[in-house]
Amino acid sequence: MIISRPAAMPILLITSAMLAGLPGCGAEPAAGGAASAQRKIDPAVASSGISASQPLRPGAKTVALTAAGDRPYDKTFDDIRFAMKPEEPFHRKMVTPAIEQLSGQRIRIRGFMLPTAQQRGIKQFVLVRDNQQCCFGPGAALFDCILVEMEAGQSAAFSIRPVAVTGKFEVSEFDGPDGHCLAIYHMDAEAVE
Repeated sequence: MIISRPAAMPILLITSAMLAGLPGCGAEPAAGGAASAQRKIDPAVASSGISASQPLRPGAKTVALTAAGDRPYDKTFDDIRFAMKPEEPFHRKMVTPAIEQLSGQRIRIRGFMLPTAQQRGIKQFVLVRDNQQCCFGPGAALFDCILVEMEAGQSAAFSIRPVAVTGKFEVSEFDGPDGHCLAIYHMDAEAVE
């Protein structure tokens, strides 16, 4: 099934199955796992507007890389994280003012390419927070993925290693055929390194 964004946005050839079954660290770990221990909120998470009284979504603090980079437009997935409980429906008001200010801005963010059958000449892909090595099943948070569409004349090659994507970031809901929000972030990418 092909899903498209609203009329003002180009068509994406990303299937709802790719996003709905997106494995991530949002799922509950196996019984007796380390996630049953009390989680602490680090300064990066605290500055995102999430209070200490709100429990963290399991796995939501997973960091793909230790640092964003040394440029002012370098961002991490922690910069686009907001408070949201598991299974809670998304509402645009959940997005923090700091994230809304990033919308329309040029950023560079590092993450992992969600595997596809295509290896080269990739025009569209999903950038995710982690490489699924810590995951126990589906359930990644909405803020842990970005739909990436390469600019005209540009393409990417698949990599199992972290990649840095540079381009225009947008907060833009992407609904599946059943009306449920599957993703909320989009990038028009100028480069994938």
